[in-house]
Amino acid sequence: MRNREKKWQQAAAPVVMMNFTHVYEQEYFYRKEPHLWMDFTGLKGVNGYCDEEAGREIRERIEDLSPMGVHFIDSGNFHYISKFWTDKIREDFVLVLFDHHTDMQPSRFGELLSCGSWVKDALDTNSFLRKVVMIGMDKHALEAIGEDYRDRLLCFTTDFLGMTKDWQAFAGEHVKLPIYISIDKDVLRPQEEITDWDQGNMSIAMLEAILRLLIRCHTIIGIDICGECPDILGKGLEAVKRNDSVNQKLMEFLKSQVL
Repeated sequence: MRNREKKWQQAAAPVVMMNFTHVYEQEYFYRKEPHLWMDFTGLKGVNGYCDEEAGREIRERIEDLSPMGVHFIDSGNFHYISKFWTDKIREDFVLVLFDHHTDMQPSRFGELLSCGSWVKDALDTNSFLRKVVMIGMDKHALEAIGEDYRDRLLCFTTDFLGMTKDWQAFAGEHVKLPIYISIDKDVLRPQEEITDWDQGNMSIAMLEAILRLLIRCHTIIGIDICGECPDILGKGLEAVKRNDSVNQKLMEFLKSQVL
């Protein structure tokens, strides 16, 4: 077992539940696992965009927590929380992003951090973030990324998945640093998951296969997972149940690999 994995296992509460929309109160996958429950349901200025006051409070509440472990961060509207976790990393690293979207759009409201801009903001402000590997996004979204960022990005639509058998050779050339993994479940196909955004066509089995390769080939700093579909969006309890089931599968997989 690698030294980092030993540190990870020694860390208190390796699973962090960040509850913004009450959705995790309706799910069960984490309840028998050691976890740290963080209730943000009363916090204003956080849905999709994060204002300065809310951002300061979130950072303060996770200040003493390690980026190691697994962080569940609610729906895709809160994917910007990944920036707060990766800002805590104090060594050069690579971000591996599973997402149907690039999250590289300029914020529509000035300097406000958003779920659609956080990767761009991280590249702009985090000197330890050396590269972003994007997996599963729409190819048309990739065309909108500014030229200034191209040399720090490796982007793969789901068409690339046939190359996974060669990942070790590929990673040896392009991904030589520890990695932080961020998963938006909208990368998964609608037949297997229901999220609050348009979705990709990756299967859970393929997601786990790629994760297994990443874990085998790299030092893992931490992982976060978003993409819940709160019942308040009108998609019903079926969406909550589907997410609970997918989260359970991912939890069991990660327990077998790194937890």
